[in-house]
Amino acid sequence: MTLPNEVLIVGGSASGLSTVEALRRKKYSGKITVLGGERHAPYDRPPLSKQILSGAWDPEKAILRTNEHLETLDTTFIVGDNAVSLDTTSRTVRTESGREIDAEAIVIATGARPRSLPGQDGLTGVHVLRTLDDSIALRAELAPGIKLVVVGEGVLGCEIAATAATMGANVTIAGPQAVPMAAQVGPLVGNLLAELHTERGVHLRLDTGVAGFVSQDGHVSGVELSTGEVIDADVVVVAIGAVLATEWLAGSGLTIENGVVCDSRCRAAEGIYAVGDIARWKHEKLDTLVRLENRTNATEQAAAVAAVIVGEDQPYVPVPYFWTDQFDVKLQVYGFLTKGADVQIVEGDVAAGRFVARYENSGTVTGILGWNMPKQARLHRQDIVDALN
Repeated sequence: MTLPNEVLIVGGSASGLSTVEALRRKKYSGKITVLGGERHAPYDRPPLSKQILSGAWDPEKAILRTNEHLETLDTTFIVGDNAVSLDTTSRTVRTESGREIDAEAIVIATGARPRSLPGQDGLTGVHVLRTLDDSIALRAELAPGIKLVVVGEGVLGCEIAATAATMGANVTIAGPQAVPMAAQVGPLVGNLLAELHTERGVHLRLDTGVAGFVSQDGHVSGVELSTGEVIDADVVVVAIGAVLATEWLAGSGLTIENGVVCDSRCRAAEGIYAVGDIARWKHEKLDTLVRLENRTNATEQAAAVAAVIVGEDQPYVPVPYFWTDQFDVKLQVYGFLTKGADVQIVEGDVAAGRFVARYENSGTVTGILGWNMPKQARLHRQDIVDALN
């Protein structure tokens, strides 16, 4: 196999940087260019809803690599210039500034942007949290006693609520699910999270949708629920998921269906690959298309794509993993905690606040969850590996 002379990575976040580092670890010596839309050097997103938001870390601490390290990668980093189109035939990317960059191999790593609600644009006091600048802007408005409403009861919403409550804010979570993170962890653990947040002073207005915002003089003053109830608010965070950044791929000929559709090597077309949140690839062991939005996948998938680019022919078949920290609870989740799964506590004790839960469907282990038992949960991960093999 002839290696490409140049690799262009479109997206300057963790998955893009990880692709660069994996290529260099595999002794790829060709030219690498990273095109990023943000003005910052590559940074880590998990701390944005925790350490950066709370002020425990200065923003610079979220930056993934020093300038000195980036220089050792012998890579051209272009920041603050979004991609606007892709020609898959010539493998050329055009940018907002008018640049045209071509390469023999292109890696799509443009990720996603926060989903918004009607009426939030132009309303001060309403935030999203996806970027470093988002976290800094939200932190500036948080203070003890401030009334914060978090719209969204998923992982991000729960993390923001926990951080803000710890900072002394008066926090309410609103969302349509019956319990926090129901879609990610199911009812048993979701109920435990509800108890955790309630005990720490977070108010839950769940099992109901959000109809819109109430404002005064252009600043948000409340959140209206679908029941008609209005929750007073000084600040609102909308955390209702993400929209994939695929608009720039319109007309490219790539298949875009809940992500960039790829084969088992994360290849979307000849010489075109996708990594991170935006990639939806064929998981050979699960025999289905999979797309994952988490930090671990950003790194692991980048390494898999780098291997394919340098000539290694292996499918990407990970055991999915994500974690979340809320108050003094650490959750580790492996595999898929599917709806309707049979859940058994296989180690520890729920009442003691330390346990490992195993999720099974039709007798097959599909997921493992650890509640303040990270080492034990990692050991039980092997049950999922055995089930896949």
